[in-house]
Amino acid sequence: MENLPRIVAVLLDGVPATVIATLGGIVLTIVLSFVAGLALLSPQRWLRAVSRVYVELFRGTSEVVQLFWIFFVLPVLVGFQLVPLFAGIVVLGLNHGAYGAEIVRGAVQSVPRAQVEAATALSFSPAQRMRRVVLPQAVVEMLPPFNNLFIQLLKSSAILSFIVVSEVTERGVQVLVPNFGSDIVLIFTLMLVIYLLLALVITAVMRTLERVAAGRLGRRGASRQARAEVAVG
Repeated sequence: MENLPRIVAVLLDGVPATVIATLGGIVLTIVLSFVAGLALLSPQRWLRAVSRVYVELFRGTSEVVQLFWIFFVLPVLVGFQLVPLFAGIVVLGLNHGAYGAEIVRGAVQSVPRAQVEAATALSFSPAQRMRRVVLPQAVVEMLPPFNNLFIQLLKSSAILSFIVVSEVTERGVQVLVPNFGSDIVLIFTLMLVIYLLLALVITAVMRTLERVAAGRLGRRGASRQARAEVAVG
């Protein structure tokens, strides 16, 4: 226990890289999830096919191999080396975006058909129906599974230690274990605690977003119902 302050300091030194990789991966995941998820619902067959290939490719292959391919193989093909942290963010986003695409697709399809028909009765264009009726309801359904997906992304950020990104796992395995091997139980326990605390932060943020989204959806629903009643009257 006399080494506890030094161990904590080294692990905390890796937290910024873990947070950056997680946040960057989350942003890319959100973008790819919506692009690919909505493409899966497109009336254009070629667009659905492209999106399906992306989803199945990144869901069906190892995330570690994807990381190695982008970091080691891609430079051979394009002629330049990606920054390790950036390469990790790209892999995290591409991989989890494939899973997120199915979340988006399922949530959009779960919106009751009657809601779409009501929007049509109000003379909403297809774009307006998607933006003002379908997506607000779908987003409420997406948030809980996205919470799980983002926590999984956080945990997956540990693979960046394979390309020597100085995140929490790399600091623990490459720095602490060789020098403080007798405290290995303490080292890995503290690593677990750090990931747990970061996961709790993600959960707290997502739960807040769920409450906000549900509140706005309720207000919008009341407004749409009032307009529909006026239109019918």
